[in-house]
Amino acid sequence: MVTEQHIRQALAKIAAPDGSASLAVSPMLQGVSVQGDKAYVTLQCPADQVKTFEPLRLQAEAAVKAVAGLSGALVMLTSERSGDAKSTAAQPGPRAAAGTARKLVPGVKHIIAVASGKGGVGKSTTSVNLALGLQTLGLKVGMLDADIYGPSLPRLLALSGKPVVSEGRILEPMEAYGLKVMSMGFLVEEDAAMIWRGPMVMSALQQMLREVNWGDLDVLVVDMPPGTGDAQLTMAQSVPLAGAVIVSTPQDLALIDARRGIAMFQRVDVPILGLVENMSYFLCPSCGSRSDIFGHGGAMHEAEKHGVAYLGGVPLELEIRERSDSGRPVVATLPDGAHSRIYKAMAQKLWDIVNGTPVRKTPKIVID
Repeated sequence: MVTEQHIRQALAKIAAPDGSASLAVSPMLQGVSVQGDKAYVTLQCPADQVKTFEPLRLQAEAAVKAVAGLSGALVMLTSERSGDAKSTAAQPGPRAAAGTARKLVPGVKHIIAVASGKGGVGKSTTSVNLALGLQTLGLKVGMLDADIYGPSLPRLLALSGKPVVSEGRILEPMEAYGLKVMSMGFLVEEDAAMIWRGPMVMSALQQMLREVNWGDLDVLVVDMPPGTGDAQLTMAQSVPLAGAVIVSTPQDLALIDARRGIAMFQRVDVPILGLVENMSYFLCPSCGSRSDIFGHGGAMHEAEKHGVAYLGGVPLELEIRERSDSGRPVVATLPDGAHSRIYKAMAQKLWDIVNGTPVRKTPKIVID
């Protein structure tokens, strides 16, 4: 079995440009991870010298790929600048985004982050159906799965296989239901455990943002990982986000974490576009009675408290779960259904907010 030590032995044969004995002991080497028969390496270099160090990256990648027992290897370049996620997280005083250049992603007009304070609230399902809802407005939409440790979009959109790599190491996004999609789930096995340190996560996100041929998009919807960690800070500091959508259940415990998510994005000067209450209520399929299993209206009250938009509530519904698990999201496969109308109404409200236009009044959707 290939181990981290085998990878370091391969890197020991490469001279380090910083004067170290080899790349294996150089401060440039930020991380080594072996997942099954694949290896991942992160090298750090100055932000303005990425092109200069590209030959070294290729040399290191070739050396790692030559290790017996590996079926693939990925060597990534990352850089650390003043005001990046690592340094600003340790300094609570200044804004985390201060001093950091937020560069546009070519061809992408608006980037919307869909986030949650904790896992298990249906954020990824909401992200997919919101993206499809935006598409029904005539918009060109893409999706980026920023959850490096637990990517969900391949399963939710029934996508498999590897992205095509074009000239200049640019990845071609996968496509499903008219959406352009990129996810770490296309690059690693579904059951692989991603044991990566922060710099490796940040580097992977930068590559999936800027080394993908997104083409011309009106909106790029980013399915964020739960919590308030490296991925969130990387997105907030790297690109000018149009804003963030926070997904929560009505449960008090989930709302506590939602508040943390709101506070984090506000701290890094990212607007909160609105809150979504998922699993808002349950309608018994047999008797039709309604049960507020996790409470009801908590996200709406939280939105009012923070002075942000309440985009709407989605019921706890078996059909939404079944279609999500099988890669057939309801907005795409049941476009005229009651649940699809909920997501479409939220997408319309969201797009109005992003455009700065008056929010249109949408009819209240009641599911019998």
